[in-house]
Amino acid sequence: MSDSSLTASELSSLHGVVRCDRLGVIRAVGEEAAKFLHGQLTHDVVLLDTVHARLASFCSSKGRMQASFVVFKRSAEEIFLVCDAALLPTTLKRLSMFVMRAKAKLSDASAEVAVWGLAGSAVPTDLPAEPWSMTTEPNGAHVVRLYPGEGVSRALWVAPVDTAAPQGPALTPANWAWLEVMSGVAPVTAPIVEAFVPQMLNHESVGGVNFKKGCYPGQEVVARSQFRGSLKRRAYRVACPEALSVGQEVFHDSDPGQPCGLVAAAAAHPAGGWSAIVSMQTQAASDGHLHAGSVSGPELQLLALPYPLLDDI
Repeated sequence: MSDSSLTASELSSLHGVVRCDRLGVIRAVGEEAAKFLHGQLTHDVVLLDTVHARLASFCSSKGRMQASFVVFKRSAEEIFLVCDAALLPTTLKRLSMFVMRAKAKLSDASAEVAVWGLAGSAVPTDLPAEPWSMTTEPNGAHVVRLYPGEGVSRALWVAPVDTAAPQGPALTPANWAWLEVMSGVAPVTAPIVEAFVPQMLNHESVGGVNFKKGCYPGQEVVARSQFRGSLKRRAYRVACPEALSVGQEVFHDSDPGQPCGLVAAAAAHPAGGWSAIVSMQTQAASDGHLHAGSVSGPELQLLALPYPLLDDI
């Protein structure tokens, strides 16, 4: 299913604001906070300014993603990392292990910060169109442009918890989740921790990896994965008539005994059925039939990606 299958009423329901209770915020403060995070994440943090955000990941030594973030600077010495709330405690503990003598302090700021999703007409008109652009409102709220979902603009709104909520009609969490899936940008959540290197979720193609920056955990593996011909798994959008779940295996009819992929994100389509982002072998996406759970499971329909893939190096 695609946006064209939605009625005018269903399209209208995709505009509005929603509190993102499944997201948490790690705060990094100190004169060396940016330098410290720069050495831990897949993207440049040292050169990050206050009018842009970054998509970045924290990887294992094998290059497998343990968490993903929307990272932005509130000031030269204060940085917010927005991530899956369920992963925050473990991620904070792991990152803190590497602080050592760096002049930086990490803490869980989730109770002090409100994170909202904005979609469609609720996205401020003065927010630049480029994904990961950021503006700061007079009330101190930071607004980060995300990749659109099926043509609908999206943004994150992050502010102190006592700040007045952003204005707009109520958007359901289910519809916000569907827009995220249709954006083609899957975050790391608990069922897929250490399942993928960034390229398996196309993160290098949506601004999530800087191949020119210095070392970070797993950097050699991530860089090597980008060499020409070595990318064997990619993320794809799919549609399914039945419910899908994150972490569910995907099978190709040519090999019923071995899964060819994994569901990385999934949400109910507003008009019925389900949509998902599946990371799978590129060969499996080229022909044949895909099924969820087993070869006798519901068939998946491949959908076009909403962005171009970065070429191999």
